Amino acid sequence: MANGSSISALVSSTKAFQGSNVQHTHWTPLVLCPANFPQELFEIAISQLVHHPEYNSTLILRSEVIADIYFDSGDSRAEDILKEIPELNGRRPTRCIHRRLLPRRPGRDASLEQYCTLYTSSDDINMSSESHDNELATVDTLVLTPITSSEQPLPYYHPRVSHLAFRHLDDPSSLDQLGTLRIEVIPLPDVESPQDPNGRLYRTCLALLDTLHRYGWGAVTNYQKRVHHDILISRERYQDLYLVMRERHKGLVETWQEVTDPLKHVFEDIGIATYLMLLWKDTFKEGLDKFDDEKFDGHCEPWRDWPRPPGGFLDLGCGNGLLTHILTSEGYTGNGIDPNETPSHSKFFPEGVFIIANHADELTPWTPVLATLYSASGYLSIPCCAWTFDARYSRSKSDIFLLPEGKHRTVDEFARTLALGGDGSNSSGYSMYRIWLASLSLYCGWEIECETLRIPSTRNWALVGRKSALEVPKAVALEHVEEIIAAVKRRGVFKPRKPEGKEDGH
Repeated sequence: MANGSSISALVSSTKAFQGSNVQHTHWTPLVLCPANFPQELFEIAISQLVHHPEYNSTLILRSEVIADIYFDSGDSRAEDILKEIPELNGRRPTRCIHRRLLPRRPGRDASLEQYCTLYTSSDDINMSSESHDNELATVDTLVLTPITSSEQPLPYYHPRVSHLAFRHLDDPSSLDQLGTLRIEVIPLPDVESPQDPNGRLYRTCLALLDTLHRYGWGAVTNYQKRVHHDILISRERYQDLYLVMRERHKGLVETWQEVTDPLKHVFEDIGIATYLMLLWKDTFKEGLDKFDDEKFDGHCEPWRDWPRPPGGFLDLGCGNGLLTHILTSEGYTGNGIDPNETPSHSKFFPEGVFIIANHADELTPWTPVLATLYSASGYLSIPCCAWTFDARYSRSKSDIFLLPEGKHRTVDEFARTLALGGDGSNSSGYSMYRIWLASLSLYCGWEIECETLRIPSTRNWALVGRKSALEVPKAVALEHVEEIIAAVKRRGVFKPRKPEGKEDGH
């Protein structure tokens, strides 16, 4: 793609098109670049922009679709929308997605409703009407129109424009070019120099153009996401509860006593606690609607009545106990232990306990083993440093545990079910370690579920065990666990970690 300077050098000073029903009707072309995908894929590319505005702004949490209206459907709302969106020469609106932008900091920024209108060529519309084939009408323009008033002015995170257009301009005279991508705006009156390369509006549009260019190329190459979030818990449910938990516990940053970064560790543990609260609600709901009582208006605390592990929770390798503190302060029963402690098993492993292993290092491989041994109700493991039962993990010395017959024929097939991310080759040491952990979990009788958590850590892949694997009967799983423990005893090299900061500690 063209870089910033070459794009700005190509910007035309001519008006691309004009709106007829807004006060400032002159469109200003800001940035453009050669298209790297055909016009037929434009609608696929812009759908990402419409449904995921948070990818372009750290101030936006997400968007919610209020209505999805097709102008030829007879929907009465279409008439009101036509009064607010611009008329474009040679183009007709075919669809409008009415969305609401939700800010990441609702206490500081307001939400904003917006019309996202798709336009096609008038010629395409006529052709599709004559042939009764709507697919002939190719979308080539997207216009974003913020809905504002004196009571709801434009928030800071939105560019100072009344309309912003993404266009895929086709060049029928060229056989070897895919056309041009261009962004044009109708600036608000207080924007003095919209084409200033150092101005915020120009830089925002440049970033949007870069994003559109990448999405288009992804559509051409059938890009597959490397990382899949929100598999077990939806993004919306997690984000809504996280915002509440963040406000309730953000004061922990000011009282942080560790040498580590409080902004990372405090908000990371708030995120994990949020995820666990929702995971437990769904796992132990006992026939209740898993989406009930998730309104967080005012000072209500509905989670205090949510389902939870029957044996409480155990934070295995709890460190300074922050995660345990957050969960217990919200009404959950549980304890935290560290590797250097030797607790009474009967006290810390009651039947039905849910085990948490957040970056538990040496205790990470023991998590599914202990969960099976003590009849836990489940576990969440977020691996970091690679350990086996009594030594550092080594690919050459640690074979994948035997997979059940008929379930996965090869290790690669098994790995593809784990949402590992990366380049898909599973060749890195960390990827191989996660495959080893997953095979261990299945070997211990747990059905494998994986999630990439929305926490501020590069080690955010999680392994969830909350159901028994049908392929591994409980009696067989218990035999496997006893074999593992016996092998560790025979080797006789296991040593508990010494407290951090002590001599010979690590």
